[in-house]
Formats: sequence, C-alpha cells, structure tokens
Amino acid sequence: MNQTMINTTHNHPLMSSPNLSTVDSSNSSNPCPEVLFWDWLYTFQPIYIMVVCVTGLVGNIFVLSVMYLHKSQCTVPEVYLGNLAGADLLLLACLPFWAVNIALRFHWPFGEFLCRCVNSVIYMNLYSSIYLLVMVSIDRYLALVKILGHGRMRSVSCAKLNCFFIWVFSLLMSTPAIIFRKEVYIPELNLTACLLNYPNPGLRLKMDAMLIVIVFLVPAAIITFCTCQILNVLKNNQMWRFKQVRKESKATNLVLIVLLAFVICWLPFQLLRFLNIFYQANLLSGCIWLEVIDNGNQIATFLACTNSCINPILYVMVGKQFRKKAKELYTQSTTRRKSTLNFSDSVTTQRTSISIGQ
Repeated sequence: MNQTMINTTHNHPLMSSPNLSTVDSSNSSNPCPEVLFWDWLYTFQPIYIMVVCVTGLVGNIFVLSVMYLHKSQCTVPEVYLGNLAGADLLLLACLPFWAVNIALRFHWPFGEFLCRCVNSVIYMNLYSSIYLLVMVSIDRYLALVKILGHGRMRSVSCAKLNCFFIWVFSLLMSTPAIIFRKEVYIPELNLTACLLNYPNPGLRLKMDAMLIVIVFLVPAAIITFCTCQILNVLKNNQMWRFKQVRKESKATNLVLIVLLAFVICWLPFQLLRFLNIFYQANLLSGCIWLEVIDNGNQIATFLACTNSCINPILYVMVGKQFRKKAKELYTQSTTRRKSTLNFSDSVTTQRTSISIGQ
C-alpha cells in the first residue's frame, strides 16, 4: 500500500477509514504490512449506526416537540438542552451517509458537495455540543454557587444569544472540513474516498493540536471547575436554607447526568486524538501504535454515535420537569381529541334527529 496514504483519517468519529492508513516513512524505516481489520466493521457498524440514527431522531424530535409545544416558557437550562437536541439532530441526519460509506468499505458514492457538507455538519455537532454543555455548566454554577447575583446573565434572552454565538463559532470552526475535505481516488484500493486532505503534514498536526485545546482542554477545565463547585454546594446542607438552591438543584441533577454521559461517550475519542498527535510528532512510532489508534478509533465511534441518542432517554428518566411537561401535553392532546370526537358525535346525532324529523 502506498505510503502517501498516511494521515487520511483520525479526525472525527465517523470519518476514520482504518483500511486507508499505513505508517508514514518518517516514523519508521520499515513500512507496516497491511493490517487485517475486522470484517464485522463493514456489516455490524452500519447497522448499529442506523439503529442509533432512528432512535436518536425519534427521541430528539420528541424532546424538541415537548419544549416547543408546551405553553410555559423554556427555562435557561432548557434553552441550552434544546439547542443540544438540535445539534444531535444535525449529526443524526448525516449518519445514514456514513453508514452507507462504511458498508461500501469506505467508498464515497455521494459526490464531493455532500462530502464537504456532511463532514462540516458533523464537526458543527462536536463544537456546538461541547460548548452548549460548557454554557449549561456555567449556568448551573451561577444558579447554585453565585445565587445572589448574575441575574441578567441567566435570562432566557441571554441564553438564546449565547446559543447564537455558539452556532456561529461552530460554523467557523468547521470551515477546515469544508475547505480540505475532498473526494480522492485511491487506485491501490480502487475506490473514491471522502478524506480530510491537508496540503502538508505540518498543517494537519497544528490543526489537531489546536482542536485538542479548543474542543477538549479548555472546555474540560471549565466544566470540571463548575461541576466541583456545584457538587460542593449540593453537599453543603447550610445552603439549603435558600429556596432558590432547592429549586435550581432539580434541574442540576439532569445537567450533571447529561455531562457525565457526554464525558463517557467522548473521552475515549479525545484520548485517541492525543495518541494520534504524538504519533504524527514521532513521539510514538511503529505498527502496534498505528493499529491501536486505528482500531481504537472504531470503538470510539460507537460511543460517540451513541451520545446523540442517549440524551432524550436521560431527559425522560432523570428530568422531572421534562416528564411533567410531557404528561401535560399528553393530557391536553387526549382531552382535545375527546372533545373533538364528542363534538363530531353530537353533530352526527343532530343530523340524524333532523333527518328523522323530516
């Protein structure tokens, strides 16, 4: 296999193509033999991705429907979590393309336009999701730790403005996927792949290092600080004399669970990104490390995909306020349906009595 095919993947889950990776000649004088990857990758993973896609679409549409149709105004956490559901919907809408891509052994049949667009949307999901969780962590910090001030910062209008800036930021950060994602024909494999094709390895290394800082280190530091402060307040019984703390703690439980699920699903991928940067910088070398990164990336894909369909389940299981709103909507729709049926029966009865009278 040609050595120029290194650095084709290791970017975002759903974008890794393990059968397109070999060892770079700068890392080793002896090229790696072609690795025999799991045959089940091409059958099981597309099925799994489609199951996640269908489940996640139904769940997130349900979440957004409850938040949009309920008469009461959304709270600040619900604004952020609603946008998170929207980000997950964007990702889930792109999953079928990658399911087909994997089933075809990483042959991309949809053209270069969709190659760029689908990948940019997937990157937008990554950036927007992590920073929406950062904002919801800051909101919980202000609500529970700084309860005597920062009222304006916790308004719904301010939360919506923050979401707007997060989406703009996510779009700007996804531009490399729009610029450098291309359809590349690989004669050695006789397929056309959708690859992130940087002009030189140095730029790739810089971009990956920047992403580590922006998408992992900075958000992790903020979320960790806020979470520790929040947990400290929840453990401090003296703070429960404040009615506001008791009220805000109900929403905080859901937020903490959503954060935990995100960390569990995405941490393996971020760790693999670290390993990949070390590999590109020649701090790690050899075929074994290449196999660990490539194969581990596939396992991380499963976890990363799953996060997009977990949140709606968490809202139902943990979110008491969300369950209350869903029940109220169900009761309203049932009452409206019964009244419509009763009205229809009444009209039918009147028509029957009139016809008999005639």
